[in-house]
Parts: sequence; C-alpha cells; structure tokens
Amino acid sequence: MKGSEAVARRLDVLAGFVATPITVRRGLLARLHYLTRTDHARLAAGEAGLTVTERTLKAWLDGKRSPSKKNLERIETAYRTVRRHNVARYLLARLNREGRGTRVEFHPLNQSQVDRPRQRVVEYRTLNVRRWDRIVEAWVGDDAEALDDAWVSEAVVDLGSQWGQYEYVTNVGFAA
Repeated sequence: MKGSEAVARRLDVLAGFVATPITVRRGLLARLHYLTRTDHARLAAGEAGLTVTERTLKAWLDGKRSPSKKNLERIETAYRTVRRHNVARYLLARLNREGRGTRVEFHPLNQSQVDRPRQRVVEYRTLNVRRWDRIVEAWVGDDAEALDDAWVSEAVVDLGSQWGQYEYVTNVGFAA
C-alpha cells in the first residue's frame, strides 16, 4: 500500500475511534452521544453531513426507530470527521514534540513473491519526522491526494536517495 495510506490508518488508530461497529446498538449510541452531547458537537455533526430533526434523533436514542443504511453511513462519516477534528490538535502536539519529532518505522514491501532474480534487498528503516502539520491537516480533511503529497515531501524524501523504495510499504509504524 502507499505509505500515506498506512499513515492514515495509523493516525486513525491513534485517534481512538469507537471500536464497536455502528450496526450494534451500543456502537450507534456511542457515536450519537459523541455527536450530540454539546452544541459545538451538534454544529460540527451538521457541517459533516448529519442533518436530522431532533425528533428523529430522539427516536434513535430511545430505540424506537433505527437509522436507515444511508443514515448509518452519514452518522459514521460525521463521527469520524468530528473525531478527527477534535483530536488533531492534541495528536499534532504529540507528534511534533516541540520540534523533536516522532520516530517512524518504514517496513518495506515483502519481496518473497517476486521472482528470485528480480528481488531487491530493501531493509527496514527508521526516520525521525519533525514536521507533521501538513500530514495531520490532510488527514483531518480526509484528502488522500494532499496526504500523499505531504507524506512524500515531509517525510519520505528525508530517506535520501532511496526514498522511492519506501513510497509503497507493508507498514508504517509510529506512536504518539
């Protein structure tokens, strides 16, 4: 997969989304409570595409009605958008660490399925990424193209002349 996709997946894990699926009542309620507990959250949910009446929302929360598949998708999208926006500032501070950055592990593509004469030796690498602003901003906006551009120009290029070997990876690991 592209390195930027692996980064987006890792940032999603660090964001701490609700683990229970939205199709289970507990998961639905957790997302709805997150999106409706404050006026600010309700406004952000509306901007993210969740536009339902108070009556419908109350019926969902009370268990009298269930959202349609389309509304479940809207709830999930709104939840992920609002959650990303809410944790971005905290996550950015943790990743930048006052200019010290975060150690990132690049796990190269698995070469075992490549024919023997065409296999290359691509070793595991680590790099300290110090500038996460554009990367996190693109992740919050759910813009895959901007995230890929930011990831390549802010992180992968610092690997030196071998950076092209790490544009596609098995995994990218880091913690915050």
